[in-house]
Amino acid sequence: MKDQTKTTAPSFGACKAILTAAAVAASVLVAACGGGSAADAAGDIAATAKATTSSASIFYGINGHNNEGGAYDISSPAVQLQQVKDLGATMYRNEVYNLASANKLAGIAKTMAASGVTVYPVMLLGISSFTNETDAYNAGFTLGKQTATAYQYPYYEVSNELDGNMLIGNVDGVYPQQFDNTKFQIARGIVRGMIAGIKSVDTNGKIIIGGGAWMHYGFDQMLANGTQPDGTTGHPVVTWDITAWHWYSDQGDITHACGGTGCHDILATLQQFGKPIWINEFGVRPWYGTDAQIATYLVGNKMMAEFVSVASKYNIQSIQMYELYDDPAGGEGNYGLLKNDGSTQKAAYAAFKSFVAANPR
Repeated sequence: MKDQTKTTAPSFGACKAILTAAAVAASVLVAACGGGSAADAAGDIAATAKATTSSASIFYGINGHNNEGGAYDISSPAVQLQQVKDLGATMYRNEVYNLASANKLAGIAKTMAASGVTVYPVMLLGISSFTNETDAYNAGFTLGKQTATAYQYPYYEVSNELDGNMLIGNVDGVYPQQFDNTKFQIARGIVRGMIAGIKSVDTNGKIIIGGGAWMHYGFDQMLANGTQPDGTTGHPVVTWDITAWHWYSDQGDITHACGGTGCHDILATLQQFGKPIWINEFGVRPWYGTDAQIATYLVGNKMMAEFVSVASKYNIQSIQMYELYDDPAGGEGNYGLLKNDGSTQKAAYAAFKSFVAANPR
């Protein structure tokens, strides 16, 4: 989920009016139950979906791009559901960035929840779209409210890799002074606004702090401490339920990552927040090697095998591979378990599936 700047619907077509369908479904439920309001029935539907998914394991998951087109338009949600379940995954992370995309994902989430796969949104807003924290907060609030109104998810991820967009130069991002102060305030506004917008509609959904990357944990630390890159204190404190992180093959060992500031155990640092950890993007760079080499690395001792082996030590609650399908031309690259026709399996598909089967969680 590298694109932080989405503010309008993509050009591949208009999204469906899922809220209308939800209202119809609610009315049917009211008739069947003999009373109550449509709003009550809609709430019952959301509660049932949460109950269906909350009891299942959430350890293995996949990323998707259902609001980005390509193979995600070629393959229906039903086909994607079958593939996700065949892989042994129960979590499916997808982006939203406006009302239309939120409505579209809501319909997919409802379909998959009925079959035991939890879809959850990662909400995207870019720092460059705003000049101050207040405007960023207001936009974040709107998107958070739209997303939670379209569908009440068990989990909501607020932002995605904002940390990398505010670094000053080629730095590790472990110290406050390595971040731009103005950009940090805007990012904080986005995150705070999204959380407030979600909570204005859904007080039960858990908040995932947007996946950070590499060593850039200084951003999350400042949010949690109420501090800023300029060294000042006493600013709004952000709280969340789950700490998310991203890790890719060119970054090496997540427990011993080395940069200009030395080597760091990223998981140990994240654990200090006192929240469960989700590695909700991990994958092998397409240029790493052949499909077979990529598959071997994916399940090897610096990726899935390591994550499983240290899960209890660091309270890793979920790991989610990036991604289901290769992106279309001009996208983020061929990270998929399947090619961008939506059906041709790559070597990594079988490797992932076999690993999950051999390492149940």
